[in-house]
Amino acid sequence: MTNQNDVYKLANGVEIPCIGFGMWQTPDDETGVNAVKSAIRAGYTHIDTAQAYGNEDCVRIAIEETGVDRKDLFITTKLWNSNHSYDLTMSSFEESLKKLGTDYVDLFLIHWPNPAAFRDHWQKANAESWKAMEELYEEGRIRAIGISNFRPHHIDALLETAKIKPMVNQIRLCPGETQDEIVDYSRAQGMILEAYSPLGTGKIFDVPQMKELSQKYDRSIAQICIRWSLQRGYLPLPKSVTPSRIEENLKVFDFELEESDVRLIEGLTGCVGLSSNPDSVPF
Repeated sequence: MTNQNDVYKLANGVEIPCIGFGMWQTPDDETGVNAVKSAIRAGYTHIDTAQAYGNEDCVRIAIEETGVDRKDLFITTKLWNSNHSYDLTMSSFEESLKKLGTDYVDLFLIHWPNPAAFRDHWQKANAESWKAMEELYEEGRIRAIGISNFRPHHIDALLETAKIKPMVNQIRLCPGETQDEIVDYSRAQGMILEAYSPLGTGKIFDVPQMKELSQKYDRSIAQICIRWSLQRGYLPLPKSVTPSRIEENLKVFDFELEESDVRLIEGLTGCVGLSSNPDSVPF
């Protein structure tokens, strides 16, 4: 059975903690800072933010106020859609480092493969951004590089010019949304699958089957979801700003779901909605 200190090993040998603290929609204010501080105090060492989230500053402030050693954390941020080019990748990365208060990040991802502003030449834009990321990786300023929301055809296009394969694909993976084709394809290319919105953006709490499983295992629905994600081999990124829930979401290493229940949760297709098509998102 996995434990809180378990890690996945990326293709380049870098170790990544098996659960991350997600920061999507976390406010860039005292609430956000306190959420990150609560996560650090609860034992999270893996923090996942992004340029688009607007809360990279919260990570810096929380690190300063908790006194945690930077080298004891695994910090991810992501390239936003407006920054797809070699020069914009470089300049926005520098801005991210300033906001995060660090001279390196552990993982840097291209957030979306086909932004609206680059729709007629997304392949070229991704190739330019990836070239910049490879250079930053080779300089040691990024410990691992990856992608997010990429489907097989996006991966194929990137690999036409990439010198270094992506080490992570972060996609929406939650009960009833397993995106098996993307998962299998990404794994075949040597990537770890990170699961964003592992709690289905809150909709999962209204699903009757999940309420029954919560009673069966005497665990919260959130804990059931996170445990399921781990047993599927994903790396879940649960988010919360409530200290008790932040702590609770990490307490998933002392029980295991029966295989029949893993399949039941997998089969709740569409119970929390389905993923956006990256080729038609309006941003």
